[in-house]
Amino acid sequence: MPRNRRVTISDVAARVGLTNITVSRALNRPEMVKPETRSKIEAAASELGYVPNAFARGLKHSRSRLIGFVTASVDNPFYAEMIKAVSRHAKRHNYAILLFDTDGEPWLEANAIETLLSYQAAGIILSPVSDEPDYQPDYIERLIHSDVAVVQLDRTLHDAAFSSVVLDNSWAGQCAAAHLLERVFAGPSVGDQSSSRLLVAAGPEHSRIARQRLAGVHQALAESERDIAVDVLWGDYTLEPARAQVSHYLEAHGMPRAIFGMNQLITLGALQAMKSHGIAPDALDVISIDRLPYLDLFDIHVPCVVHDGFRAGQQALDLLLERIADPELPPQTLTVRGELIE
Repeated sequence: MPRNRRVTISDVAARVGLTNITVSRALNRPEMVKPETRSKIEAAASELGYVPNAFARGLKHSRSRLIGFVTASVDNPFYAEMIKAVSRHAKRHNYAILLFDTDGEPWLEANAIETLLSYQAAGIILSPVSDEPDYQPDYIERLIHSDVAVVQLDRTLHDAAFSSVVLDNSWAGQCAAAHLLERVFAGPSVGDQSSSRLLVAAGPEHSRIARQRLAGVHQALAESERDIAVDVLWGDYTLEPARAQVSHYLEAHGMPRAIFGMNQLITLGALQAMKSHGIAPDALDVISIDRLPYLDLFDIHVPCVVHDGFRAGQQALDLLLERIADPELPPQTLTVRGELIE
């Protein structure tokens, strides 16, 4: 037998001179096989190094212990927190996690969903590649009519009737703007227009998350009755486009009074753009949504509206486990509110 080939039931059967059916019964339904025959088969299986296919066994007995996590944001530290929470929490409940990084590609997301459906996964935690209203992938109907429990995390599909754990995005925008009003725009405007200009480095223009966060900013500014101009750079939720856009903005318009980055990667891109233009971190106020890890190592301090990603991941898995246990439960949405860390 080739050294690297997986040992099968047929190999065990050949060793003991019995049928595949008898060997399968001895290994999977031992009560159906005589003790002496079972002992002989178990000894041969151990000698050959036979390892049962737990996944196939789970499908056979309709007891899948597999949960899929489908996300487009593995490179985002906030998502890393959520993935860690889901993985740790799942282990305590004897579930395995299969992680799919779709890298922002709809076709990879569709393939991931198709794979998990074919594996008969017990449940899926989904953070789709887009939360724009017109993003309506074909797999939605398949999920609705399947037996697989689904919980959306952070990003959600528009009008999809699945349970969700989301962030309080409007409040996050209000919180960031309120901080800037108190600490940055509190005094009278001095000099040119830049002293009353706020640059918002945002996500995609039609993203509901980005729109909610921007609406929170505008609400806080409107309530303050301050004359502050808001310039918005629509982009995506990754670092490099944000760096390029903010850099171009600085070249064209000079320094604003403050920059609001709508997530960690956007804010890091803005900081890179500032550095390339010779702007020191303490010369231009920056605020971010979600924590910026390790910046303190470089003596850079950026206030952040921080969401507990670990808690969000735990809540998502708890919702999923409830729906695995009782598929008739109605959809439920849990909201996680951030906290300003100065």
